[in-house]
Amino acid sequence: MKLYSINTGHFKLDGGAMFGVVPKSIWQKTNPADENNMCSWALRCLLIESGKRLILIDTGMGNKQSETFFGYYYLHGNDSLDGSLKKYGFHRDDVTDVLLTHLHFDHCGGSIIYNTDRTQLQPAFKNAQYWCHPQHWNWAINPNPREKASFLKENILPIQESGQLNWLNDTTSIIPELKTIVVNGHTESMVLPLIQYQHHQILYLADLIPSVGHLPIPYVMGYDVRPLETLNEKTNLLNQALAENWLLFFEHDPSVELISLKLTERGARANEYLTIHQLNS
Repeated sequence: MKLYSINTGHFKLDGGAMFGVVPKSIWQKTNPADENNMCSWALRCLLIESGKRLILIDTGMGNKQSETFFGYYYLHGNDSLDGSLKKYGFHRDDVTDVLLTHLHFDHCGGSIIYNTDRTQLQPAFKNAQYWCHPQHWNWAINPNPREKASFLKENILPIQESGQLNWLNDTTSIIPELKTIVVNGHTESMVLPLIQYQHHQILYLADLIPSVGHLPIPYVMGYDVRPLETLNEKTNLLNQALAENWLLFFEHDPSVELISLKLTERGARANEYLTIHQLNS
């Protein structure tokens, strides 16, 4: 079994929205904003190679939306999904499984592409089974007004129409080394993969803790639908991570991929900054 960090690019979001009630004078120390108050964030996915299975966790934003759409989110950088797969000797057609933590556009947009003449939407991974939590799927296809702009039907419905959609629940095991934890603060039934790799347990944080700057318990995104639940989920998972020496993998931190934790008088904080490549070496 091997893991690969798959960078699909960077985008920008408002710093205030990303840190909720935390003042800019505090959060800008770790995530400096530009002149428009926008901070740069990674679109970092994770690839698991296990025997004949090639499992991709999340797919980034994709590139099929309009120029107007991307004008809001400033997709930038030289990384891409295809380029990062190629870097490790893979092609999207090699992917056997796509695990979607949730269906916000920056996590699932790369799942669906246009055909060559841009007349029809189709799965970007034609040989893969797609996995999503059923409660989250129902939440996404019947969106509430708060999240409606994040659930784009063109990213979601073609997955089911393709016949490649599978349900991910407590009894599902894509491979024995991959377990899932369900959290509900950011959105309904978001899935956090927990991966047993070598002698490590690696928790893929998705949007529960999007960056190192969000490790303090009160640092909760303004996007979360149940912020008080996020507080409890962060507390419980960080305590468990400390007790069991988990490593934490960040999907959105602009530069930090992976950390170990230490307990300080202020709570759980980064101990060692790591990369997946270091674990593979």
